Amino acid sequence: MKQRIQISTPLVVCKTLFYTLAVAAQFTAFSCFSMPSVAAEAPAQNNAAEAKATGAYTQSIPGTLVKFEMLPISGGSFSMADPAKPGQMRKVELKPFWMGKTEVTWDEYDIYAFRLDLSQQDQAAGVDAASRPSKPYGAPDRGFGHQHYPALAMTQHAAELYCQWLSKKTGKKYRLPTEAEWEYACRAGATGNELFDQKTYLDDHAWYWENAEDKTHEVATKQPNPWGLYDMLGNVAEWCIAADGVGVVRGGSWRDKAPKVTPVARQVQTPDWDMTDPQNPKSKWWLSDGPFVGFRVVCEG
Repeated sequence: MKQRIQISTPLVVCKTLFYTLAVAAQFTAFSCFSMPSVAAEAPAQNNAAEAKATGAYTQSIPGTLVKFEMLPISGGSFSMADPAKPGQMRKVELKPFWMGKTEVTWDEYDIYAFRLDLSQQDQAAGVDAASRPSKPYGAPDRGFGHQHYPALAMTQHAAELYCQWLSKKTGKKYRLPTEAEWEYACRAGATGNELFDQKTYLDDHAWYWENAEDKTHEVATKQPNPWGLYDMLGNVAEWCIAADGVGVVRGGSWRDKAPKVTPVARQVQTPDWDMTDPQNPKSKWWLSDGPFVGFRVVCEG
C-alpha cells in the first residue's frame, strides 16, 4: 500500500507562499497540495528500534512531514556481467544493506533541491547554495506529475549530494547503490533473464514503452518484486555507481522498449542527455534532455 503524506492545511498555506516566492517560475502549474509540508526543525528520527525489530524502517526527513520506507536486503553473492570484460561474468559478494522501497520522489527531492528546509532569511543569504541545485529550466517534472512521482532529470552529482544532505539530516549513511547492489536487489534471487523477458512480468511490474504513455507514473502503482521493491524496472532508470566509480543508470525507463527493461539494462551518460542545455559548461545539477533518469537510495548496514 502506498504511503500518503498527511497535509496540515494551515502549514500548507504558509509554505505555499514561501514556495511560490522561491520557485514560482518553475511551478506555475502546481497546486499547494503537490508540495511537501515543512514543519519546525526536529531531531533526526532513525527509528533504530523499529529497524532492529522488523528489518524494515520508515525514515522521516527531520523538519518535514515527509517519510519514505527502507527495506532490508540480506547479504549474499551472485554473478553479474563484467562491463570491463564483455561476455564474461564476475562473482560479487555483498554485505547486508537497506534499499529504498521506491524511487526517490519529488515529495522528498523538492525539500533538498528547492531548499524548503531553510527559512526565507537563510535562502536569501545563500545558505547551502553551493550544495543545492540551481533552478531548472521550466517545470522539473516535465508535466508528468509531481506528488508521489519519481524525481527525474538530475545529474549523478546532484543525486550524490542529495544523499549527503539526507545523511546529514538523518544521521544515517545514505548513498547511491553500487551497480552490484542494484542488480542483486532487482533480481531478488532470480538468475538469468527468462523471467524478465516475459511480457506479462513487465506489464505487471514496470512502466515502459508499451504501457507508460510517454511519461512517468506514481511510484508503487505496479507490483513489487519478491523482495518488496517497486519500480526496479522501468519508470525512471536509476543512478548507480559502477565498480570503477563511474555513474551509470540501470533498469531502463518509461521510454524504453522491453529488451532494454531488464536487470542487465545499463547506460552511461552521453552528450545527448544535456544537448539542449544552453549553458557552457553544462549544468552540473540538471539533465536538460534526461527526463528518464532518477534514483533510489541505499543505507549501509
